[in-house]
Amino acid sequence: MPIYALGDKEPSIHPDAFVHPDAVVIGDVAIGELASIWPGAVLRGDEGHIRIGARTSIQDNSVLHTTPLWPTIVGEGCTIGHIVHLEGCTVHDGCLIGNGSIVLHRVQVHTGAIVAANSVVLNDTVVPAGALAVGSPAVIKEGRANAALIAQAAAAYVQRARTYPTELRRIG
Repeated sequence: MPIYALGDKEPSIHPDAFVHPDAVVIGDVAIGELASIWPGAVLRGDEGHIRIGARTSIQDNSVLHTTPLWPTIVGEGCTIGHIVHLEGCTVHDGCLIGNGSIVLHRVQVHTGAIVAANSVVLNDTVVPAGALAVGSPAVIKEGRANAALIAQAAAAYVQRARTYPTELRRIG
């Protein structure tokens, strides 16, 4: 798998995390226990720090970047869907960021919140705990997140992170 240092910035990957061979991890990136990084995902910590919490999945073709001023932080037990872009934002524990979403600078997605598929969360937006952010630009709907859906999605990817290291094999 392509894991790169950039100058003195080196990724730190927990031994029980799973990084797919077709994902790319560069620079100042920390990946927690049982986290999973899926095919085509790019985590580029060249200008600042990226942190992925334990039991969090970064799914296929997602791009996580950072800025010199604002790190990209994703808490524990989160699901970051397919083709998501996170940059200079904080996603707290137990959140779900839906497929195709964009979450920009200084955004705070608080515990148990959902950013719906294809939503764009603009700079400086606060998504309260348990809220749903939907649309482009995102509109906040408090108390509308589904905690059971978030937990189910996170658990499914923790299971995959446990099985892929031993069961994935290239055949062509």
